[in-house]
Amino acid sequence: MNKLASILLIIATCVLVSSCRKSGCTNPNAVNYSASAKVDDGSCICLSASAATPYNLKIPASFQRFLPPPVFPVDNPMTVEGVALGKKLFFDKRLSDDLSLACASCHLPSQSFDDTSRFSVGINGIAGTRNAMPLFNHAWNITNKFFWDGRAVGLEEQALEPVTNVIEMHDTWINVTSKISSDATYRTMFTNAFGSLPIDSNLITKAIAQYERTLISGNTRIDAYSLRLIGLTPSELSGLNLFMDENGADCFHCHGDVTNPLWTDNSFRNNGLDSVFADSGLASITGNPIDVGKFKTPSLRNLIYTAPYMHDGRFSTLDEVIDHYSEGLVNSPSIDVDMKNISTNGARLTSQEKSDLKAFLLALTDTTFVTAH
Repeated sequence: MNKLASILLIIATCVLVSSCRKSGCTNPNAVNYSASAKVDDGSCICLSASAATPYNLKIPASFQRFLPPPVFPVDNPMTVEGVALGKKLFFDKRLSDDLSLACASCHLPSQSFDDTSRFSVGINGIAGTRNAMPLFNHAWNITNKFFWDGRAVGLEEQALEPVTNVIEMHDTWINVTSKISSDATYRTMFTNAFGSLPIDSNLITKAIAQYERTLISGNTRIDAYSLRLIGLTPSELSGLNLFMDENGADCFHCHGDVTNPLWTDNSFRNNGLDSVFADSGLASITGNPIDVGKFKTPSLRNLIYTAPYMHDGRFSTLDEVIDHYSEGLVNSPSIDVDMKNISTNGARLTSQEKSDLKAFLLALTDTTFVTAH
């Protein structure tokens, strides 16, 4: 056989082998992806991200009256498809290494997306050192800082860490991405939400963040009162007056008033829990001694569901929280300037005043929120 014939035979053999390999769509993000296809035949159907349907956020009337519209990241607009995908991911235990823990495992819808344990427990039964924070109204967090110590900037970054945290989900993003990408339903949902972009941690956390921005609590007796739709009971009204009085409970500096339906300023404060802090809070992120013992101010909504309280869950009941601000404040170098009753260790409320303050706080309960999810 001459040299030319040998070359022709090799080419023919290669063509024959190639033709025997199954062709089809090899793009895993395409709607018609074929896992068995070895040769891409150009048939892939990838939807454009622009085909996703804009999501109309349902904003409560009290928010519309008192708050500016929420601002979303320009690279993660809210879409119907993105929210649906984020919800599925939020409840999916495949985000954890042993398939036992989802985001919803520590953020229970029935508890206003909070945890009932003092310290949230990860996949290996190991408890952390902080109580999980509830998830609602984060679309209006203008500081854009999340977690008790503010270490995450944006909801997308907040959703990134738990997957790789050695105490929480204890997995890798490479592994999680592989599990999610192998699911045909997920491939279709990602394509519908984000187009033909490859599935990765960036898109997964974007979808989860979109879903979390839909978690809005704004239907309480106090919301109706702020809209002048109802009146408060004498005890609730007395509690509100105490809340707003610097010579009373003096709560409004950190938590606002009826014109701030978030009931938090989303800042970081030392609220007199300890004289020496084993957990330095915000200072662990900033490195600034003045931030020692400062933790994110939580919302006062849905307190009936979100026990235990404080960053370390030290208070089991709302009565214990009120007692802390009444006679349990502890001084320290970084104590917040708005803890004006520190010299007397608290506001020194009477039993009736404590009862009235509690009545007002319980009027911030949104039962429809916990039953809607």
